[in-house]
Amino acid sequence: MYQHLLVPVDGGELSERAMAESIALARKLDASITGFVAEPDPVLPAVGRHPAVVLREHEQAEAAAASHARQILDVFRARAQAAGVPFSGHYARTTHIDDAIVQAAGEHGCDLIVMATHGRGALGELLFGSHTKAVLGRCKLPLLVLH
Repeated sequence: MYQHLLVPVDGGELSERAMAESIALARKLDASITGFVAEPDPVLPAVGRHPAVVLREHEQAEAAAASHARQILDVFRARAQAAGVPFSGHYARTTHIDDAIVQAAGEHGCDLIVMATHGRGALGELLFGSHTKAVLGRCKLPLLVLH
């Protein structure tokens, strides 16, 4: 069946569910997990700012994003290892989170993506968007949606 799960997480409330459910599934399937964090690229600086200030702020944002991703992936790794599930963690900076998730699944040889969703409905999707729905539309791999 499935041998390698990609589980995108962001550290929010849905990440807890995605971690727990994917670890339980991986144990049942004797599969491995690749945890993935897609950190959004920083907003472009305002015009007229000194380049040295912009560069320093960019470097600080990069360091903060890397630290945030490591924290999330370290928690996920510890939980997976405690359950005896092989785990690897990766993160990327991107302006297109949905595409980064699909790309990560291919790069890491995953055969199933596991995502949690708020399930906000049509109005919620219109207001907030849906990474899960966007991944479903872009990916040829099976997608397990946790609601």
